[in-house]
Amino acid sequence: MNIESEFNKKEVKELFEVIAQLKDVQECKKFFRDLCTFGELQAMSERLQVVKQVRKNVPYRRIAENTGSSTATITRVAHWFHHGMGGYKLVLDRLK
Repeated sequence: MNIESEFNKKEVKELFEVIAQLKDVQECKKFFRDLCTFGELQAMSERLQVVKQVRKNVPYRRIAENTGSSTATITRVAHWFHHGMGGYKLVLDRLK
């Protein structure tokens, strides 16, 4: 599977366009609750907590203790933080 071709699919682009139209936290909460399972929401929020610590160079074992994430998840998040499209860095900069 080529991730770039998946991102360019009409349906995926439409999803991103819909998300970009959400106006505030309440609208996001409503949409994502209807769109995602609770497990999916937990996984995404866990990854955000992991990447915040990856950015601070917290050791992976400590991140695992702090978040309950597996070292495999932490490694994957760290990989995309360092080698992805810059999305993690974008949102982390906005959280400041």
